Amino acid sequence: MKKIALVLYCSVIALSSAVAGEANLKEHPVPDRSKVAAFPGADGAGKYTLGGAGGEVYTVTSLADDGSEGTLRWAISKKGPRTIVFAVSGIIELQKPLKLNNGDVTIAGQTAPGDGICLKNYTFSIQADNVIVRFIRSRMGVDIKQKGDDAMNGTKPQRNVIIDHCSMSWSTDECATFYDLHNFTLQWCIISESLANSIHEKGAHGYGGIWGGQPATFHHNLLAHHTNRTPRLCGSRYTGKPEDEKVELFNNVIYNYGSDGAYAGEGGSYNFINNYYKPGPFTATKGSFKRLFTAYADDGKNQNEAGVHGIFYFNGNYIDPTCSKLTDKQKEALYKVNMDNSFGLVIKNDFTTEKEILTKKAFDIAEHSSLQSAKKAYKDVLQFAGASHRRDVIDQRIVEETRKGTYTYEGSHGSTNGMIDQPSDVGGWPEYKSSAALIDSDGDGIPDEWEKKHNLDPNNAGDGAKYTLSAEYTNLEVYMNSLVDFVFPNK
Repeated sequence: MKKIALVLYCSVIALSSAVAGEANLKEHPVPDRSKVAAFPGADGAGKYTLGGAGGEVYTVTSLADDGSEGTLRWAISKKGPRTIVFAVSGIIELQKPLKLNNGDVTIAGQTAPGDGICLKNYTFSIQADNVIVRFIRSRMGVDIKQKGDDAMNGTKPQRNVIIDHCSMSWSTDECATFYDLHNFTLQWCIISESLANSIHEKGAHGYGGIWGGQPATFHHNLLAHHTNRTPRLCGSRYTGKPEDEKVELFNNVIYNYGSDGAYAGEGGSYNFINNYYKPGPFTATKGSFKRLFTAYADDGKNQNEAGVHGIFYFNGNYIDPTCSKLTDKQKEALYKVNMDNSFGLVIKNDFTTEKEILTKKAFDIAEHSSLQSAKKAYKDVLQFAGASHRRDVIDQRIVEETRKGTYTYEGSHGSTNGMIDQPSDVGGWPEYKSSAALIDSDGDGIPDEWEKKHNLDPNNAGDGAKYTLSAEYTNLEVYMNSLVDFVFPNK
């Protein structure tokens, strides 16, 4: 009885200390979140996305996809400001496309205990405003029920979306397609191994992505092992408003791509700044190495009039000449492009002149503070991109192949030189082990142990939404951000 009494006494003392500690914390007023980054390290046009800060907390406790309580589909279907945290790691085998239709949400994949979350079988589609998605893997693969589709996408005119440190692969169309969104950022993601010859109705279709927005930022992403669209710029084909299409690509790494680093852009303003292109074994089979970009004019079959084209700013982009397949003459051509990026521009069908399509001044598209030199970005992207809180063996391999300029696998339907046709070509999905979730007594998304350490009350569900640990972020956000503060340079 004495031991029991002693335990109860200590528990009361600990709880009293936590409550007393919380009482001593200063509660800051709710800040103007339109001036606070979504999280430390957020950048670009979607930088000030609020997500679900201050709202309800929903915990994913099941890897099932039947929509029952505790599943990701259940949490996504909820309405109102909310944060989705995870008490389990593993593969979620989607039974149909996962459509995020209700916005004001933060999906915090970094909270999953163990190896993290991976979506399989179908597309994860963002179709709502005010969305933050972090540290989710979407490795779709081939399912007999679906046709050609993307691993992750967002193609509706939604507002304020940021995708951070996600890994996307094994699509049957594009891996990462995002266009027509307003105030959008895709950053620090690994986009790899679209399936070149799988089930797409048009045949071979191993593509990286279609990108665009009003405005949109794509930075510090790694695109590796795609036959084409690295990326394709959507332009204003579907809006008919080239004056609104404003897109910037900076510090991306593009490895083992087709003959074009990127192409299209039928209407809009575009910055290509300090991107790092690395031809690989597949690139060497295409015969054209110096193309940073191939510009297109609209054919008039979309919302634009015929002849509409984009205006481009190119500066600081670098093409790595170290591929062993390159001849001295080809390396010489790359040297010219590296000295003057305009040598990397190809105008399709000679519809205009270089003077009309290029500008010498960068467009003022979005605020960004993370711009680096191309060579520095190359090193940092390989170190930090993707769901790097715990990098899986797929991303580890992609990074090493990029670093060494090699490939490991070929496709079972005829694809070669690093292009694959189905997930089994590379061994399929790895196992994502789960650890025991830390105890969260009040269900506010913050483990008891962390709350006690930071003088919060583990039995007060309301303190997660308060601003006591930071004047800019809620206590729950402070906790979630602390889990991954190492995944950005200089953190």
